[in-house]
Amino acid sequence: MEAPPVTMMPVTGGTINMMEYLLQGSVLDQSLESLLHRLRGLCDNMEPETFLDHEMVFLLKGQQASPFVLRARRSMDKTGMPWHLRYLGQPEIGDKNRHALVRNCVDIATSENLTDFLVEMGFRMDHEFVAKGHVFRKGIMKIVVYKIFRILMPGNTESIEPLSLSYLVELSVVAPAGQDMVSDDMRNFAEQLKPLVHLEKIDPKRLM
Repeated sequence: MEAPPVTMMPVTGGTINMMEYLLQGSVLDQSLESLLHRLRGLCDNMEPETFLDHEMVFLLKGQQASPFVLRARRSMDKTGMPWHLRYLGQPEIGDKNRHALVRNCVDIATSENLTDFLVEMGFRMDHEFVAKGHVFRKGIMKIVVYKIFRILMPGNTESIEPLSLSYLVELSVVAPAGQDMVSDDMRNFAEQLKPLVHLEKIDPKRLM
């Protein structure tokens, strides 16, 4: 369920500072099929990819006020897939002209001993959950519709229950820094999903 490769800028050495542009919303369970039907008509892939992932969130506390956070995710329904390690930076919310939340994003595939490595590095697992849903694509945009499940017994991904009676909806683009025009395309696409779902630029600090 990773974003498609971005080829807008050539790599001439070193690394490119990749940013995630994000809009979020939610729909109640009873509205899911209507939203999926709309997305089938708007997106490139008529039938969406499905996924069932287990995600673990690790923290490393140091001298800084807030801990360093890394996310480890693995597929539960596709054998042979690598673990993924993801870092998400603090949102850049100062620019009111941007239609999407923008933050640094690093996503890499790793070996199966990722969680052991993080623990050896001093990280501790803060929480874990199971995510089950659908992935659509429209050009470089990725639309994910998924439900989060609480893990009732730590480490046992067979013992889960839904966290809510709704599905999260995320519209995102991963692109090199400075490609702010993609947020205009995201806003235009989000308008086509109304009134089924209202995708917004959400400040995570408001949810804390």
